[in-house]
Amino acid sequence: VQLQASGGGLVQTGGSLRLTCAASRRTFTNNGMGWFRQIPGKEREFVATIAWNGGNPTYADSVKGRFTISRDNTRNTMYLQMNSLKPEDTAVYYCAASRYAYGSSQAAPYTNWGQGTLVTVSS
Repeated sequence: VQLQASGGGLVQTGGSLRLTCAASRRTFTNNGMGWFRQIPGKEREFVATIAWNGGNPTYADSVKGRFTISRDNTRNTMYLQMNSLKPEDTAVYYCAASRYAYGSSQAAPYTNWGQGTLVTVSS
């Protein structure tokens, strides 16, 4: 079971990045997926989640209207389009696969995690 997150980098305030999470088929097509982020010294926090069929996208209030989660089951890939980035979005971003068909804002249902990709937003 493999999840590989990529797409992080350094961007200025107001800029955009698209994160990608590539997954093995066994992990991906029947599972809800999510993005979380973590700042060093702080707890991991929920960013966005999406159901197995691309439905029910749900966002943290802090990113609503700026971030868009999507998935392409034909490519076993999930995306997080991040627009209007702010310095407070700086974190390591993790993708995760839930044990259920629908995602969650809680970390507990997620059984598989990618290695994380660093996003740095400069002011």
